[in-house]
Amino acid sequence: MALGKYLRAAFTYHWNLLGFLGGLGFAALSGYPDVVGPFVLAAEAAYLGMLGTHPKFQSYVDAQAARFARTKESASAEETLREIVESLPKESIQRFKVLRERCLELRQIARDLKTTGNAETGLPLDDFQMAGLDKLLWIYLRLLYTQYALGRFLKRTKEEAIQADVTELEERLKRADMEPDAAQRDKIKKTLQDNLETCRDRLGNFQKARGNFELLELEIDRLENKIQSLSELAVNRQEPDFISGQVDHVASSMVDTERTMNDLQFATGLQPLDEAVPSLLERATVKSRR
Repeated sequence: MALGKYLRAAFTYHWNLLGFLGGLGFAALSGYPDVVGPFVLAAEAAYLGMLGTHPKFQSYVDAQAARFARTKESASAEETLREIVESLPKESIQRFKVLRERCLELRQIARDLKTTGNAETGLPLDDFQMAGLDKLLWIYLRLLYTQYALGRFLKRTKEEAIQADVTELEERLKRADMEPDAAQRDKIKKTLQDNLETCRDRLGNFQKARGNFELLELEIDRLENKIQSLSELAVNRQEPDFISGQVDHVASSMVDTERTMNDLQFATGLQPLDEAVPSLLERATVKSRR
């Protein structure tokens, strides 16, 4: 299957198609198609076999496929970004902007420090470090949106109403035992018991959602402090490799947080977090339409 992919790429390469079709045309016009044609086909087969199995060509094909996949993922991430920005209230957008601007201010300080320091020192908060901070800011923005969406869910659902339904169904189950008709009594109790279990599940889901809402607030505060700390670290310790390692360490510590956000898709509708991350530090200011 993999070899077929490389052979197909080699065959559809525009210069090959031009040469192959030209060769077939020459064979048809030569007056000896039964002689020239097989030579053209043999040359094409040799070309495909040589190029399609060449490691460098295979690496090129894989790189092109990966680039196409990244482009699609990037477009999806940009669409998610627009959805988040258009939905978040101004307070949440402002909170994100303050953190982002803090990173940009410290990045400029780091640039200024470098111009007066050792010219061979790698620039903090650049290239890979910027990409790492973009990922953390992306997680931060999604956390804000997840908390906002979960908050709306909690406002629409009243715990007291669910608890009242549970209590009422429990009382009706007790009264159902007084039904003289045994067959009718069993049907009533079965229906009530099923309804009661549903209400208890709703109550459990609500309580879990409330706990997750509080957890998200703590995670937002934690990540906010982590990002600020990393930005300050870039100024005080101008060692790009060390900073990159710290960014990776913080990102890896967010695995449980990402899993929690994925579990709350019922409230947010967001796709699971993947490798595609929109540029947040370099883009124009993020604005909310709300």
